[in-house]
Amino acid sequence: MHRRVRAWRRAVLAALITAAVVAPLSAAARPEIPSPPPATLPPLTPATLDEIYAANSSNAAEAARAAEDHGYTHRAAADRRLAAPARHLLAFDGRGPGSATEVFGDLAHADHVAVLVPGSDTSLDTYDRFRTTAAALHRQLTATAPHGTRTAVVAWLGYRTPDTVSTAVLTTGRAEDAAPHLRAFIRRLQGVVGSTGTLSLVCHSYGSVVCARAAAHLDVDDLALIGSPGTGADTAAALGTPARVWAARGEDDWVGEVPHVRAGLFGVTVGFGTDPVSPAFGAHVFAAGRGGHSDYFSPGSVSLTNLARIVLGDAAEVTRA
Repeated sequence: MHRRVRAWRRAVLAALITAAVVAPLSAAARPEIPSPPPATLPPLTPATLDEIYAANSSNAAEAARAAEDHGYTHRAAADRRLAAPARHLLAFDGRGPGSATEVFGDLAHADHVAVLVPGSDTSLDTYDRFRTTAAALHRQLTATAPHGTRTAVVAWLGYRTPDTVSTAVLTTGRAEDAAPHLRAFIRRLQGVVGSTGTLSLVCHSYGSVVCARAAAHLDVDDLALIGSPGTGADTAAALGTPARVWAARGEDDWVGEVPHVRAGLFGVTVGFGTDPVSPAFGAHVFAAGRGGHSDYFSPGSVSLTNLARIVLGDAAEVTRA
């Protein structure tokens, strides 16, 4: 009976994928919310961090006023939260769905840095839930790092994410657009982290597709794919990265029911191919517990514990699936 239900679910999902190409489903278009252009920033170095934080805070406050003046009260509130003096923004753009890159911890002196890349339906309007995941990882790192070890987490919302209900979420298009921006950011970040620190990428859901498209040009130590629908690559080796490639999926994550196929339909390549937690992909598969698609950073969870171990370089302590 269980196998029959799983087969039925997969058949339905396959039909939905086809329908999404033949008769596109799209969420309501995001409004192009007015905002000033991003602040002009100096090169990213340890010495310029405070200047960058202050410039982006000022820009976010200006964006909040513009959004309020045009009746976008929800966005205005989100921008004001980002503009708070206690927030540390490496980047901010309030236009349209918006983008932001926020730091948790002392980036200038961190021994281990994790960069989080989010999945679909993430914008400035929904940024708080993404921020919650970054804050949770930073708390876990702070609690478990050896005495004297310094850590930082960077929440990178640096691309226009697809809507969950859309054709864009079924293809690599948005990821292809995002990959050069992620590569450029990691190169700049390396100037702060330096040769003595470690840098890890933690990529959730569609964010794993973004990381996969950028992987061959990223100088990172570890690449963790969580809740991934696939990467567009057949194997971890095909990503072309010297980083250790990790993958995990919670037992209750609905992504496990998505067909891991890649097919051309009406001139469009749909799907992302090999399941990253399958033996065929060849990643280091780690335990994620019973959680669902949004539970990887839940306090006390197996997945969060293992992600912190990966970022800290404690590969031997990571529990395997």
